[in-house]
Amino acid sequence: MTGTLITSEVDFEAAGKHSGFLRVPHSVHRSAYGWLPVPVVSIRNGDGPTLVLTGGTHGDEYEGQIAISNLARDLAPDEICGRVILLPMLNAPAAEAGLRTSPVDGGNLNRLLPGDARGGPTEMIAHYVEDVLMPMADYAVDLHSGGSSLFYPPTLLRGEGHGADERAALLGMQAAFDLPFAWVFTSGGGRQSTARTVMGAANRHGVVTVMAELGGAGVVTPDILARTERGLRRVLHALGMLPDYVPDQAQGTRELNVHGSIYAYDKGVFEPLKAIGDDVMEGDIVGRIHHPQTPVMAPTEIVSPYTGIVLCQRALAQVVRGDAVFQIAADGKSDQS
Repeated sequence: MTGTLITSEVDFEAAGKHSGFLRVPHSVHRSAYGWLPVPVVSIRNGDGPTLVLTGGTHGDEYEGQIAISNLARDLAPDEICGRVILLPMLNAPAAEAGLRTSPVDGGNLNRLLPGDARGGPTEMIAHYVEDVLMPMADYAVDLHSGGSSLFYPPTLLRGEGHGADERAALLGMQAAFDLPFAWVFTSGGGRQSTARTVMGAANRHGVVTVMAELGGAGVVTPDILARTERGLRRVLHALGMLPDYVPDQAQGTRELNVHGSIYAYDKGVFEPLKAIGDDVMEGDIVGRIHHPQTPVMAPTEIVSPYTGIVLCQRALAQVVRGDAVFQIAADGKSDQS
């Protein structure tokens, strides 16, 4: 028994396409016996693996929400072999509000796994992912973006894999998704993972899992959305779940390891001097923080402690001390040999 108090209107064992809601109990003044709806679609046909697709883990990240919704609508059961479980708005209250975290309880879903079956709504959703969804899955894809404050180029995130089989499966999913960049983690993962993320939950249950960072800045970028939808179908095909799909020519992926983020140490208005994909040397001035409240005060220069390339950039101009303004990565050591 999972202990979850969440009930599903969808029978995950049933063949065909079924849609409904996960009912997250939520007793409040206006609704004593109420529940919060988390949309879910299950598509099942014949024999094959189970793939769990999640978007809206953070509510202000949109490409994943749209791509998964489109797939849920367009994919017919007789096209697939196996089962696809689609949750485009995993943290539904946050997604409805367009916020990174839930307006109901302030919960950041991707920092709360394995969750609590009897905690607040976000903790209950986290527990459901950990103890109900992941035990059903063979593969998982969790779609993110930079949200309101950051912007990423289309980037797949994966671990190195624990053992030859997992490593080969991860490389296969990376090649199939065919995004311009892949951020390869050099530690963590596996069944002993302590990460409080959807990816961490998948790792703890032996599920082969990748994430993606897909744009951001609180907007939808049509080109990135198109690459996301293309990538999901290519992944389904690579897993043997969409046999009649004919993938187009791969464009190739540049593997990176992330060095770290560059932070603001002053309050003011951020002026970037580098763009995504630009080379950066340690000691370079990569941005300025202006102080229009004190016009005669010189801007504060932001200096990079890293050498590499810009992988993501802050989308908002206003900053305070502690805000990340860039993330710097460098070409990774390929594990494909």
